[in-house]
Amino acid sequence: MDTRSDVPTQGKGKTTGKSLLIVESPSKVKTIGGYLGDAYVVESSMGHIRDLPQPSELPAELKKTPVGKLAVDIDQGFEPYYVVNPDKKKKVTELKRLLKECDALYLATDADREGEAIAWHLLEVLKPKVPVHRVTFPEITKEAVERGFENVRSIDDSLVDAQETRRVLDRIYGYELSPVLWRKVSQGLSAGRVQSVATRLVVERERERMKFRSAQYWDLAGIFETKASESFKAKLSALDGMRVASGKDFADSGELKQSARAKVAHLDEETARGLVSALEGSEFSVSSVETKPYTRRPAAPFTTSTLQQESARKLRFSSRSTMQVAQRLYENGYITYMRTDSVALSDQAVNAARAQATELYGADHVPSKPRLYASKSKNAQEAHEAIRPAGDSFRTPAAVKSRLSSDEFRLYELIWKRTVASQMADAKGQTASIKLEAQTNDSRTAEFSASGTVITFRGFMAAYEEGKDAARDAEDAKDGDDKRLPNMAEGDRLTGRDIEANAHETSPPPRYTEASLVKAMDDLGIGRPSTYAAVISTIMDRGYVNNRSGSLVPSWTAFSVVRLLEEHFSRYVDYEFTAEMEEDLDRIARGEEQRTDWLTGFYFGNASRNGLKPIVENLGEIDARAVNSIEITDGVTLRVGRYGPYLETGGTVDEDTGEIKDPIRANVPSDLAPDELTAEKAAELIEQGKADGRELGTNPENGRTILAKDGRFGPYVTEVVPEPTEEELANQPVEYYKNGKPKPPKKPKKEKPRTASLLKSMSLQTVTLEDALKLLSLPRVVGTDDEGTEITAQNGRYGPYLKKGTDSRSLSSEEQIFSITVDEALAIYAQPKQRGRAAAKPPLAELGKDPSNDKPIVIKDGRFGPYVTDGETNVTVPRSETVESMTHTRAVELLADKRAKGPVKKKSGTAKKSGTTKKTATKKTAAKKTAAKKTSTTKSSSASGTKKTSAAKSTATKSSGTKSVTSKSASKSTASKSTASKDH
Repeated sequence: MDTRSDVPTQGKGKTTGKSLLIVESPSKVKTIGGYLGDAYVVESSMGHIRDLPQPSELPAELKKTPVGKLAVDIDQGFEPYYVVNPDKKKKVTELKRLLKECDALYLATDADREGEAIAWHLLEVLKPKVPVHRVTFPEITKEAVERGFENVRSIDDSLVDAQETRRVLDRIYGYELSPVLWRKVSQGLSAGRVQSVATRLVVERERERMKFRSAQYWDLAGIFETKASESFKAKLSALDGMRVASGKDFADSGELKQSARAKVAHLDEETARGLVSALEGSEFSVSSVETKPYTRRPAAPFTTSTLQQESARKLRFSSRSTMQVAQRLYENGYITYMRTDSVALSDQAVNAARAQATELYGADHVPSKPRLYASKSKNAQEAHEAIRPAGDSFRTPAAVKSRLSSDEFRLYELIWKRTVASQMADAKGQTASIKLEAQTNDSRTAEFSASGTVITFRGFMAAYEEGKDAARDAEDAKDGDDKRLPNMAEGDRLTGRDIEANAHETSPPPRYTEASLVKAMDDLGIGRPSTYAAVISTIMDRGYVNNRSGSLVPSWTAFSVVRLLEEHFSRYVDYEFTAEMEEDLDRIARGEEQRTDWLTGFYFGNASRNGLKPIVENLGEIDARAVNSIEITDGVTLRVGRYGPYLETGGTVDEDTGEIKDPIRANVPSDLAPDELTAEKAAELIEQGKADGRELGTNPENGRTILAKDGRFGPYVTEVVPEPTEEELANQPVEYYKNGKPKPPKKPKKEKPRTASLLKSMSLQTVTLEDALKLLSLPRVVGTDDEGTEITAQNGRYGPYLKKGTDSRSLSSEEQIFSITVDEALAIYAQPKQRGRAAAKPPLAELGKDPSNDKPIVIKDGRFGPYVTDGETNVTVPRSETVESMTHTRAVELLADKRAKGPVKKKSGTAKKSGTTKKTATKKTAAKKTAAKKTSTTKSSSASGTKKTSAAKSTATKSSGTKSVTSKSASKSTASKSTASKDH
C-alpha cells in the first residue's frame, strides 16, 4: 500500500480551512454534508469519470499502434488507455474548481475494488496539490461517518490493480471472442467472461429439458381415522416390503434409474386400481411411530447474492431492481453497503438486533450468546459487513414507512427482518413419522406413511422465515409440508376410507429463475454477486435469454453461441476456470500476484496454460452451418439463420458443393420455447412449411401467379413478378461514357411484388385465391366525403383502420375492411377522435427530477412501447426491464447514456450537396479534428504519489494533445456501478 495521502503539499494562496470530500452518488451529498457541516464541501463524481474508449474512437495516430486494437497497450504491460467520459467533462471541471478553493481532498467513494478504482481515477485526473486522504463509510449515518474519519488511509494500489485487471480482462475477452461470433453466427452478438458462462448455464438447463422424457407412476392415498375420530391423510409407501416408486426414482430418459430398479415397486394404473379394490374392507394398524426433536436455525444476514435471491422469491424483484432499490436505501442512510460477500455483523449491529428482538418478541426469543456467522463463499472479498439496517440502533419498518417508496419499504422490511431474526433463538418442535399396515384380500402387505412437524417454540420464525425455490417434482414438494398428526401408539387400530389411485408424471428440471441463476453462479464462484444484476440484464438485452413468467428461456441464437464457444473456446466457458479467474483477481487484490504477469499468462500463455491470443489466431476453419444447426429429430434440423430460426428437411444434395437443394423449410414461432419444439411439433410446422409457397392460382388481371407463404412476421400472400424477357433487356436505353463509348446495358430494376398479410381469421393452409385477391386489392376505396376527400379501408400493423387524408380511425374488426359503407365511415369520422394530440395519455409513472437539468422524469407509453423522457431526451425502456421496476436512479442513468451518445445520425438519402459545400464541410471537419486531438491521462508519478507509467505510454500521450478522447464506451454516466460490468 502506498502513502500518497500523506503528502504535505499545500495549495497556492491563502488557505480556506475547507476540505473537498468526493462521493460517487449525488444522493449521498446532502446527507453527508449535513453531518460534516461548513468545514467540508461535499460533491459527487456521478460514478466513474474515466473508462476505456471504443478502439474506433481513438485518435488517428494511435489506431495503428498496439493500443489501437483494444484501447490497451498489450506490449507495454497491458497499460489501459483511459479517457474522461464526454458527459463528465463539466463535472471534472467543477471538481477542479472546487479543489482550488480547498486545503485537503477526501476521496470517499465506496470501499470495494470499484470504489477504490474510482478514487484512483479522480486522483489521476484532478492532480491535487493538497493533502489527499482515502475514507470509506460502510453506511451513511452520523456514527459511521465519524468512525470513517477515524480510519483515514491512502489508496490501496492492490485493489486498484485488481479492478483494472478485471476491466482489461473483460475488454480482451469480449473483443477477441465477439468477432468470431459475428462471422459465424450473427452480427451484433457479444461474448463476455461472465455473461457467456451465465448463458451456458441457461442453455444447458434447456438441453436437459429437451432430452427429458416424462414417466408415469401411480400411488395410493387415503384418509385414516383413529378411535378418537381424529383423521389424517397418508400415502402408500411400500408394497410387500418394497418401496413404491416416486418421481425421484426416474431418470430424465423416463426410465427407472439403475440404482432403483431392484429396490422399488413401479405401480402402473392396472396395479394401482387393483390394489384399491384389494384393500376394501381391510383393517389398518399402526406398525411404527417415530418421534424426533426438531430444531431449525435462523439464516445468516444478507449478502448481495442472498438478498437478490430472497427478494426475487418474496418480492418478485428482478436482480437489477433489487440492486437499484438497495442502492437508494444505502445512499439515504437506511442500510449498510449493499455490495458484500460477508455475513458478519459488527458488535454494534449484533447488539442492536438483540435489543430489538428482545423488545419486540421477548427475552425468551433471544439466545444467551450472540450468534456469529462465517462466510461460505470461496471468493469472499473485501471485509464489509453483511447487509443490515443502518445505525447503532435499528429503525423498525413502521418507523420509516412514511419516508420510503413502496419498493424501498418492502426491501428495507425484508432486510430488517432477516437481520433481527439472525440473532434470535432456534425454532423448536417435534417431528413424527407414522407407518400403517394392512393385509389385502389377495395376501399382500400394503404400508402407508405420514409425517408431520409440530412447532412448539417459533423462535426466530416469529420475525422471519426464509423462502424456498420451487421443487422439481410438485408431488415431492407436497410431502415436505408441515402437518400435525393425531396422538397414536404402535398397534392402534385405524379405519381407512376414500382410498384412491393417483397418477403422476415426472417433471423436467425447472428452468432457472433470476433467483436460482444467481444462486447457481454464486455456488460455482462465477463472477461477483455485485455484477449479477448487470450480467442477467445483459444476456436478456442481447436476446440470448428471455424472461417468460419469471423463468429464463434461452433463444436458439444462444444455443449457437454456446455451441461455438464450447467447441472452440471450451476453457473460456468452463465453470471451474471462470471461478479460478475470480480467485486470481482476489490474489491480485491482496497483493499476492502482479497484474501484468497474470494478464500476460492469460493472453499470451505460459508454462501452465495456453493463452487466448494463440487460440484465436490458430482457430482453423469453423463450420458455421454446423454451429448453427441443431437436430430436432431424424431428418429435421433447426437452423439459426439471419432472420431467425427455421426448420429444414428433405431436398437433394448437390454432388459438387455438398449443399442441399430445394429443401422444405418452416419458420419457428418466436414464442415457442426450445423444449416445446418436440418431434410432433416439428412435424406440424413442416406440414405448415409445405404450404409455404403454396400456389393459389393466377391473378386474372395480369396473369401473375399468387402464392401463400409463411414469413418472419407471419403468413402472407404475394404475387410472383416474372423476370424481364430478352426483348425487354434488348430494348433498354443505351447510355454512353464521356468518351462516347456505350455503357454495358443495365438490368432493369425488378418490380417489387405486392404482398399482404393474412387476416387473423385466415390460415396458411386454407387461404384461397379469392381471399388472396381481396387482400392484394387493399387499400379499398370506401368513398369520398362532402369535400371530395377519398376514404380508404386498410389493414395495418396495429389492425384495420380507415384513412381520410392524414386522419386515421380504427375499425372494430378485420371484416369491416371489405364491408364498411361510405355512410358508416362518415359516421365514424363524425365522432370525436379518441386518441392523438387532443387526447394525450397520462404518464405511466413519475420518477422525480433529473439532477442534471432539474426536469421531471416520466415514463410514457409510445408507439414502440414504454419510454423514459425528461421532455427533451427519450430512451426506450430496455427489454429486460419493466415499467414497474424502473427507478429514479436507473432512469437518470438511461437518459445520461442517451445524451452522451448524441443524436442519431440520419441516413443520407436527400438531395446531394454541391461540391463547394462538401469541400467547405471537409475543411471544417479537418480543422475540428486537428483542434480536438486528445490525450490519455496516464498513471504518472505526481505529488500525490500516483502510479508510474511506461515511456511508451507517455510518448503516446504527448503525441495526442492535451484533452481526453471522445468515447462511446466511456460515456456511461451513472451514480451506481454499471460500468464495471458492461463487458461481462
